Amino acid sequence: MENNMFDVVVFDMDGVITRTALVHGKAWKACFDEYLRLREKRDNEPFREFTHENDYLPYVDGKPRYEGVKSFLGSRGIKIPYGEPSDGPDKETACGLGNRKNEIFVEILERDGVGVYESTIELIKELNAAGIKTGVASSSKNCELILKKAGVQGLFGSRVDGVISARLSLKGKPEGDIFVRAARELGAEPARSVVVEDAVSGVQAGRNGGFGMVIGVARENNTDDLLSNGADVAVKDLEEIGVDCIRKWFMREPRPLFACWSDAAGAPYDGRTCRDTCGIGGVLNPVYTRTADKAFFSGKEPVFFLDYDGTLTPIVDRPDMAVVSGDMKATVEALAKRYKVAVVSGRFREDVEGLLGVKGIFYAGSHGLDISGPGFSMVEKRAREAVPAVDELIRVFKDRLGGIEGLIVEEKKFSVAVHYRLVDEGAHLARIREVVYAEAAKYPTMKVMDGKKVFEVLPDIDWDKGKAIRWIMNALDIPWNGVSVIYIGDDVTDEYAFRSIRTRGTGILVSTESRPSCSDFKVGTPEDVKVLFRKVLEDV
Repeated sequence: MENNMFDVVVFDMDGVITRTALVHGKAWKACFDEYLRLREKRDNEPFREFTHENDYLPYVDGKPRYEGVKSFLGSRGIKIPYGEPSDGPDKETACGLGNRKNEIFVEILERDGVGVYESTIELIKELNAAGIKTGVASSSKNCELILKKAGVQGLFGSRVDGVISARLSLKGKPEGDIFVRAARELGAEPARSVVVEDAVSGVQAGRNGGFGMVIGVARENNTDDLLSNGADVAVKDLEEIGVDCIRKWFMREPRPLFACWSDAAGAPYDGRTCRDTCGIGGVLNPVYTRTADKAFFSGKEPVFFLDYDGTLTPIVDRPDMAVVSGDMKATVEALAKRYKVAVVSGRFREDVEGLLGVKGIFYAGSHGLDISGPGFSMVEKRAREAVPAVDELIRVFKDRLGGIEGLIVEEKKFSVAVHYRLVDEGAHLARIREVVYAEAAKYPTMKVMDGKKVFEVLPDIDWDKGKAIRWIMNALDIPWNGVSVIYIGDDVTDEYAFRSIRTRGTGILVSTESRPSCSDFKVGTPEDVKVLFRKVLEDV
């Protein structure tokens, strides 16, 4: 995986860049206390003041303005109409109250101005000097005004705020839309980007967006909350982090799984600290120092998500030769009788379903674009729209590259894969790469993904194996904190899944090579995967 460097860091604004969290807290308190006093006087309801610890942090912090109103009022059992964003600040709707809060906020901002966290500004300057682009993503509709007031708007190459989110219909935190948008505006994928956040909903958004690193800034002494909700590391202040620290993070390699199993001879608990591993002075998420058995048996029931090629079967010269062994099939069947199991593959769904042949489990094909399982099925709408482009690319690749000995054009419904494992790479790889990228570029809705000896062209949408896992978890109503999610895979595309479950599950890479990965542990071969399954079945 070419993930040894990072391109972009996206910062939240309030509480990370600017000292506006206190201003927001004051404005929310003034707004809600004013409204609660009205209900006391009008409706004889007992007044209970809005507080920072009990109300602002759990219900409002990090959320879009109107969602923050709904969240807090819901916690008090108060129901009012949602209203419209154009509602006046005196209207008794969620939008009206949100607009009243904004009115108060702007008054305080204009009167008192806004300060910045100097350590954050220094880090941003260090990043920019090193050629790392920086962006800001905030739920605030006042983001542009605040950055201008603070005099720091020129430090960022992209800004995605509440105004832009509303215009583009982006989902708010804890979804990762605004961070993903900010990274892509800077020409980077989330995989090669970092999110810096101080709110629980923000670190959840970074995790859900599939970012390579999520840094939590624990200004509210909320280190444990940030770590338990998706932060890879939590720091008190960004003076504890530098460019080299982040680079080292992206070079992390998974630990050998069986050597980290607690009952293995000479296998000590890995108690490395964050400072030991990458030089950051903060607190490393405790999942990174678990023994391997704790990843499976932490008092929670495992849920298994498995790649197919290279995980359940060895990598073979031709895709049609990747037939699962009878022994592996029987082992997966035994696993599926005890636990929930899903296969998430780049193959066409019907293809992998027929090759494995295990009944009663979920199958996600085409990198999760096509999902089917007991009682549920889904095909991503935007994938259907790509079928004509895929059909044309299949025809072009066969026409322009079909004469190359050993080259295989694998036809899939929602993508096309050009395999060159059997090709003389010295003679033909440069041309294959040139043709694939040039033809794919003719379709703005498509993208190229490099895999193991394969180029795959698929829809350029915010969907991947990690998103497929989240879809299946939601479809089955499985809470992340109630189970032990395990993902096992071998390829570049599996890194999307590793990033998605990072800190809230366990990723296992199947590889004999030494390479950076977002997975937690590593085994060598599909035979080791089978041994792992049997170990899990025996140890329960």
